Amino acid sequence: MKIVIAPDKFKGTLTSFEFCNIVEKSIQSIIPKANILKLPLADGGDGTIEIIHHYLNGQFIDKQVKNPFFKTINASYLFNSAKKIAFIEMAEASGIKSIKKHSLNVKKTSTYGTGELIKDAIEKGAKTIILGLGGSATNDCGIGMAHALGYNFLDKDQNPVFPIGENLQNIKYIDNKNVLPNLYEIDFKIACDVTNPLYGVNGAVNVYAKQKGASDEDLPLLENGVISFSEVIDDHFNIKSQQIIGGGAAGGMGVGCTTFLQGKLISGNELIQNLANFKEKIKDADWIITGEGKLDNQTASGKTIHGILKVRNSSNKIAVLCGRITLSKNEINNLNINHAEDIISIAKDEKDAFDNTTTHLTYLAKIVSKKIKKG
Repeated sequence: MKIVIAPDKFKGTLTSFEFCNIVEKSIQSIIPKANILKLPLADGGDGTIEIIHHYLNGQFIDKQVKNPFFKTINASYLFNSAKKIAFIEMAEASGIKSIKKHSLNVKKTSTYGTGELIKDAIEKGAKTIILGLGGSATNDCGIGMAHALGYNFLDKDQNPVFPIGENLQNIKYIDNKNVLPNLYEIDFKIACDVTNPLYGVNGAVNVYAKQKGASDEDLPLLENGVISFSEVIDDHFNIKSQQIIGGGAAGGMGVGCTTFLQGKLISGNELIQNLANFKEKIKDADWIITGEGKLDNQTASGKTIHGILKVRNSSNKIAVLCGRITLSKNEINNLNINHAEDIISIAKDEKDAFDNTTTHLTYLAKIVSKKIKKG
């Protein structure tokens, strides 16, 4: 009996590794001879760096960089010197996590610090750079990042434009004469699990800007800036930026990485699965036990569980243990999930669910272990 444990984190309560260890102990108490393989996963968002560290086995590099408001902070990225691969989470330097909620102002923020991390990795010899998008405090289409790498942005009078979100509308020209000479020799893989276009109803501004401190009055200014800048990008790079799937990710970083870095947008799920050699390792698994905070109508939009369902084979049975499930039984069956339980159904209330996640997950894991044992 081979059982693979392959969860994402329960945001705010459990890491993927903690989930694996809790479920492993429960299985061992019910099925002592089970062959258990732990393969913690992530979807490319916050916390992905710890999962990649697990598989990539590199070292963390600390670097002083600018945060979204150009204040000096310490950030880190992962680097494997033997393989010359670096993994950078843009949230480390340009993320919302280090900014107090009342200080958020997406008009004034920049991805400059992410560019500083990229530059440092290149100077240390990286030939492949994986950049994880998500958790950003920015809506600058990557101009801050690009500026740190040598790009300059000019207004109609050829004057430099300061690289923050509200200034996108002032940019009329892109100057790449001082770009790092070996930038285009780097293989950039951009981990991105959203499909939002650059602008429009489902674009970067209208979907995400308010979460980053934009007021209703700010939205038209930001949207007009993105649309105006897209025309400049399209002309300079001879592309159609609005057609880039995922171009609106992380405040337009999807487009920024595609153009300024010549990077390739890939699924965060796919990236982690490849590093873990996931498809090969689940071939002979009888059960895969997975989970994350929620199983809901967003699951099919690039979340970890959906990534597993896409690659599972006919011999794999799937058990899902989540904090909360909002899908109906029919919807769960339509996903070909064999067993699904959530903590909120057995907890006294939401506080109990959060405070005693380990206890409740242990209980649910024992239930599914008994089911597996019965066959």
